[in-house]
Amino acid sequence: MKNSLIRLHEVLNRTGYSKAWIYALMSKGEFPQSVKIGTRAIAFIESEIDDWIEQRIVESRPHWQCHS
Repeated sequence: MKNSLIRLHEVLNRTGYSKAWIYALMSKGEFPQSVKIGTRAIAFIESEIDDWIEQRIVESRPHWQCHS
C-alpha cells in the first residue's frame, strides 16, 4: 500500500477531471477526501486515488482483472 501524498495537480493528471469536478465528487462522497497539509494546502493519499481509479475501470469493464 502506498501511503504517499500526492498534490491536486497530480490527481487532475491521473483522473483527467477538472478541479471543480473533483471537489463536486468529494462533496457528494464519491471521491477520496483530501488531507490538509498546510494552511492553504491539501494532498490526497496516493493509494486511495489509485484504488478509486481502478474501481472506475472495473465498473466500466466487468471482465477487467485487477493488477494490484
